[in-house]
This record gives sequence, structure tokens and C-alpha cells, in this order.
Amino acid sequence: MLEAFSAVAFVPVSELSRARDFYERVLGLTVVVSDERAVQLDAHGTRIRLTAVPDLEPRPFTVLGWEVVDAEETARALAGAGVETLRFDWFDQDALGVWSAPSGDQVAWFADPDGNVLSITEARAR
Repeated sequence: MLEAFSAVAFVPVSELSRARDFYERVLGLTVVVSDERAVQLDAHGTRIRLTAVPDLEPRPFTVLGWEVVDAEETARALAGAGVETLRFDWFDQDALGVWSAPSGDQVAWFADPDGNVLSITEARAR
């Protein structure tokens, strides 16, 4: 039914200008449309809509993630932009915060200014 249509990812934020700055300036996404209620960004063909919501309580799990070619290189670039990786007691993460999943995937997590958990994943060749 929906296989012929593009998906849109929604990310709740408390302050649009601060979120826009992070997603545009720090993560490098391009703003497509912006108004007082939302900011739409292009993430390599996928639309991400930052939506202002009252009383935001970020969830303790990943809400948005990217597949990357090299997790270590991307984690290093994020760190260079001032983004800290999140650490979890139940994962054995390396110095950059990258975890090696049993599948061989490499994963790291970080948060946006509202505390939304974001991730990068380098998928093992399948």
C-alpha cells in the first residue's frame, strides 16, 4: 500500500531554533521548509520533520538513526563537532563510544539538544 511513497521521520523538539541549529549546522542536514511550528530537513532523500511539542519528555531509546560507511570515522567527526557519544553500562563501548554488536554492526549513540537519542550504525556486510 505505501511501498511507493517516501517515509517522513518525526522528531519532537522543545525549541525549534535550537534544534534547527543542531540538525543543520552540527549534523549538516539541509533545511527544506521552516515555519513557526516545524522544520523539515533532507537527510539524503529522507525527510526529517522537527516538530515543536509542549512538555517534551525524551524517550530512553533511539528515535532516529543513520546508516554510515564508517562508524569510527563518523563518531570522531561528531566528537570534533562537539557531540558526545552516550554511554550505556550494558554495552562494551570503545573509547569513541562505538559498540560492536554480535552481528558485527558498529553502533554509537548521541543525543540532540532535547535529549532525543540518535544513533549511527555501520552495518556489517551481509
